[in-house]
Amino acid sequence: MITKMSRRNAALRWAVAGVLLAGSPLPALASLGGNAGSVEADRAQMNAAVEVTQHDDYSVHAMRTPSGTMVNEFISPGGKVFAVAWHGQFPPQLQQILGTYFHEYTTALAAQQRRYGHPPLNLQTPDLVVQMSGHMRAYAGRAYLPDALPPGVTVGEIQ
Repeated sequence: MITKMSRRNAALRWAVAGVLLAGSPLPALASLGGNAGSVEADRAQMNAAVEVTQHDDYSVHAMRTPSGTMVNEFISPGGKVFAVAWHGQFPPQLQQILGTYFHEYTTALAAQQRRYGHPPLNLQTPDLVVQMSGHMRAYAGRAYLPDALPPGVTVGEIQ
């Protein structure tokens, strides 16, 4: 009888652990503010093909997801992701691409005045700028760290 009871308890503990793990949010794989190595983790998570373009002051890792959404991660010469931009039929998972800045984004979004409909979003804090617009099957946006922009890089280049 004790062995049946211990097996039930063990099974119950595993079931509870599974439920807790399934309900907890996955850690962000870095991205905005992360290092260049985080781009590979993002690519794998999105199951995307990547193409790297080198510019004078930064590089762009362009990832195309299987659904066709393009996510561009902008990396400074120092190896830091200073901006992300996206466009496509579906918006990307913001928690993933904003990384550790996702909490700042959600906090600032909650503090904004209530918006009706789906007007473009232009959220600006001292550390983070997030701009989004779109409608069904046509979404676009960008997020960047104003203080992390490399010298000579303009906001207009983040697309």
